[in-house]
Amino acid sequence: MPLPSHMTAIEIRRPGGPEMLSPVDRPVPVPAAGEVLVRVRAAGVNRPDILQRQGGYAPPPGASDIPGLEIAGEVVAVGSGVGWPALGDTVMALVAGGGYAEFCVAPAPQCLPIPAGMSMVEAGGIPETFFTVWTNVFDRGRLQPGETFLVHGGASGIGTTAIQLARQHGARVFATAGTVEKCTACERLGAGKAFNYRTLDFVQAVKDATQGQGVDVILDMVGGDYTARNLALLREEGRLVQIAFLRGAKVDIDLNALMRRRLTLTGSTLRPRSVGEKGAIATSLRNRVLPWLSAGQVRSVIHETFPLRAAAAAHTALEADRHVGKIVLEIT
Repeated sequence: MPLPSHMTAIEIRRPGGPEMLSPVDRPVPVPAAGEVLVRVRAAGVNRPDILQRQGGYAPPPGASDIPGLEIAGEVVAVGSGVGWPALGDTVMALVAGGGYAEFCVAPAPQCLPIPAGMSMVEAGGIPETFFTVWTNVFDRGRLQPGETFLVHGGASGIGTTAIQLARQHGARVFATAGTVEKCTACERLGAGKAFNYRTLDFVQAVKDATQGQGVDVILDMVGGDYTARNLALLREEGRLVQIAFLRGAKVDIDLNALMRRRLTLTGSTLRPRSVGEKGAIATSLRNRVLPWLSAGQVRSVIHETFPLRAAAAAHTALEADRHVGKIVLEIT
């Protein structure tokens, strides 16, 4: 069946609220060397998409202006130099943009096979969070079996992924979340204890739960006043990994305490990294995490789906912050 020349995609008309997302007619992209074209069946909705819509997170040079950083679907065209995936393969892929569309190009090294029995919607909610968690918690944070791990925002897409991967890796896991219901969801996913940050001092709560010892690794997307509190909660040789700064990027740090206790403060962004770097993360996921997904030991947590043309409603739902897990656009 020949491919259409045009497709429906979601465009950001100008920076602003969810109403700035509009369905438009765009040419179907053509895969370049090393890329594949995917007929998108599901596309995850993530916080960076909201930042891009608001005008605060521009696509990297050469990337599509269409939002969407993760997709799942079937390969319908293959660029030169691609050994895998092949035509007809079903894949989930990390992309630098273009996911909110009926077709999207993806670098072949950033594609992963979809495990048997997994739905397209489940697969569409995996790449962005799993790539992010793996490279930050395990590569940069060096989390080891038997260590203690804390993730803030435990009910988010990142949080639900981090809880499961850390637990499956053999770490003791704690989480923070904003409601009793979200804390319960975190504990069901594998957190030994989840703390409501609205009603508890999470530093004291985690110290009490660890007999005053604190934790080895913290994954944080809050920043601001959380930073000093996070550092105070780390054990000697502890690692704080920063992936966002919802409460601000400018912080005061006690360097004396950091030096005396030999702490590490690190972090990263994913979208601007090279295809080679993202491909290396994909290889780690394929070797370490896909077996867990295939065996049902780790799962994609989906809160709600929306049709592609309702992308604005999906953004509204994500910003309402009542979800546990991922919100996904489904394209039928």
